[in-house]
Amino acid sequence: MAGASEWNKGDSVVHAARPEWGAGEVLVAEPVVHEGRKCQRLTIRFSRGGTKTISTAFAELKPASELPRIPRLLDPDEAPDHPAPSAGASKPRQQSAPSAPPEPDPLALSAMQSEIAAIMNKLPEKATDPFTSGKARLAATLDLYKYTDSGGSLLDWAAIQTGLADPLSRFSRHELEQWFARFKIELDAHLRKLVRDVRKADPAGYAEATASVSGAAKGALRKAEAMA
Repeated sequence: MAGASEWNKGDSVVHAARPEWGAGEVLVAEPVVHEGRKCQRLTIRFSRGGTKTISTAFAELKPASELPRIPRLLDPDEAPDHPAPSAGASKPRQQSAPSAPPEPDPLALSAMQSEIAAIMNKLPEKATDPFTSGKARLAATLDLYKYTDSGGSLLDWAAIQTGLADPLSRFSRHELEQWFARFKIELDAHLRKLVRDVRKADPAGYAEATASVSGAAKGALRKAEAMA
């Protein structure tokens, strides 16, 4: 079974192989048997991928709590309401004008920006996990080159990085393009290191992981090989 966890109706999950689908709510969980092993058939409504029926015999699911969380300053409109006066309390003679929202704390703002940068630049665990083979990390890294800075591909990438169903609710497209450019710098550097390490430690695995590479990943691989 791809995922060892047992899921229940109402659980919030993310599909490990399709994180761009966003968080999903389990609507139906049915026990089934596949090749003599117990698993589940799940109907899940994903925030970005719609409703899907999948089997845990093939799909790896993780708790949606593992999705990244983008911090943001408290919106003044979301500030807690003042308690309502009791029935016997006298009303103020004149209501004071609403005060302007406080300016953000520069230190808090700087810390928040650093946290966002770390989230947006982070490579997925499949590409970096030292407990998996270099071949697997290389394949996962090359797969990331399918994302581009245009159209829906940019939004899919941003949804994976941020955990937001609609990244444009938090960032402008221009900001996402800038973050993607920085992510690509991190990705290219990581690929160069993997090429150098895997080609030396596991030549056969390297050849297998790169045999069917095409498109943008192929160009990136050529550059990495020339620089490694």
